[in-house]
Amino acid sequence: MIEDIGNLFHGFAVVLQPFNLLLMVVGILLGVIIGVLPGLGGANGVAILLPLTFGMSPTSAIIMLSCIYWGALFGGAITSVLFNIPGEPWSVATTFDGHPMAQKGQAGEALTAAFTSSFVGALFAVIMITLVAPLVAKFALQFGPTEKFAVFFLAFCSFIGMGKEPPFKTVAAMMIGFALAAVGLDSVTGQLRLTFGFTELLNGFDFLVAVIGLFGIGEILLTMEEGLSFKGRAAGINPKVVWETWKELPRYWATSLRSCVIGCWMGISPAGATPASFMSYGIAKRTSKRGDNFGKGEIEGVVAPETAAHAAGTAALLPMLALGVPGSPTAAVLLGGLLIWGLQPGPLLFVEQKDFVWGLIASMYLGNVVGLLIVLTCVPLFAAILRIPFSIIGPIILVMCAIGAYTVHNSAFDVVLMLVFGVIGYVLKKTNYPLAPMVLAIVLGDKAEEAFRQSLLGSGGSLGVFFSNGLVGTIMVLGLIALFWPLIQSAWTKARLATAA
Repeated sequence: MIEDIGNLFHGFAVVLQPFNLLLMVVGILLGVIIGVLPGLGGANGVAILLPLTFGMSPTSAIIMLSCIYWGALFGGAITSVLFNIPGEPWSVATTFDGHPMAQKGQAGEALTAAFTSSFVGALFAVIMITLVAPLVAKFALQFGPTEKFAVFFLAFCSFIGMGKEPPFKTVAAMMIGFALAAVGLDSVTGQLRLTFGFTELLNGFDFLVAVIGLFGIGEILLTMEEGLSFKGRAAGINPKVVWETWKELPRYWATSLRSCVIGCWMGISPAGATPASFMSYGIAKRTSKRGDNFGKGEIEGVVAPETAAHAAGTAALLPMLALGVPGSPTAAVLLGGLLIWGLQPGPLLFVEQKDFVWGLIASMYLGNVVGLLIVLTCVPLFAAILRIPFSIIGPIILVMCAIGAYTVHNSAFDVVLMLVFGVIGYVLKKTNYPLAPMVLAIVLGDKAEEAFRQSLLGSGGSLGVFFSNGLVGTIMVLGLIALFWPLIQSAWTKARLATAA
């Protein structure tokens, strides 16, 4: 523990270098802009801006990208409160009470409560990551191929059984991801798979081209189709409003603490920030003495979802850092970034790349402080972005996506691939198929396949190897429980109702 604290202070020294501080501020500003633009979202923004980091060291790059993520988390609250348009899916619950407060002339109080609650949720999750992640990573160092496959199996099953989308659609999206991950040269047999004669596909799809198309282009096409227009409330935050709101917030400490716990749990499991924010809001409404006022402009109704959403968004980075398994779409994109920079996500990061890991964790602390200060001081500026016509913003984002895809290999073929993935992403979103399991399968598909094959080679082809010891057997059973969780939950509910009757 003392060694970890020393490493954390070293991480602060890395983050406080002037260049990294500048990247942090730039990342937060870009992230808030992305968060303010409805629908673009943290994962899309990180995917689109990932190529900007190619010339940077991995530590500087991850600091900038993670700060884009924090900024996007903060930015989503601005449109929710002022315009009743959630900038992010997890900001939907914030509109329930945030916008009514703005309509009553309390926009400053609502935004201060949202930003501060977001900061508290993120801080709670970062402290948890600081304390827990090194222990998990140290334990995971003992993993062989069988244990690694079991962890991948648990991650895939959790997305299917515990995600908010229908399991069938999750499985379908995941299968497309596995197929895309299989394209290229098979490293074991040397055979070509699914290249269809295209020599450009010998090394498979580049993850970055795929996510820029799926997230960036797909979202732009959807937004163009919807033709968004914005009508909202003006807002100004002054020190007096901030101070008065801060004096009121400690009254909701129980709601805040409960939301932190819910958010961390949902973040580590792949359920994500959106269910966390709704669950936290629902429980707060049932347990609060002022529950009848929820939906009419109750500040506690802003505190609960914002705290849980940020705790979940931050906690999703724990499994990515410690096990190499992302807990959210944004974490999956960040994980892809680690691979592009030549780093292998997982427990070895804590041994071989201490500067990187602890620099990232330190940047989580400072990034959220900087983010809170920026959003509290620049709300009118960010709200003004929504008054720029989408006909100007849309083409700029499209050009950024094309440049990002081209710079991966300086190849026009990648731009074509990006557009193809964009259309696929658009169709999947229109038909409500989730993109996160697909991205997870693209990132982890080949690694899971490699671990699976190595395990079978070592056992002479026996599937019993996945239940050959207590650890791997437990993880596999947890995976099966997660896979069939909806059925288990339904059976449990029926049994309780039958007993009660």
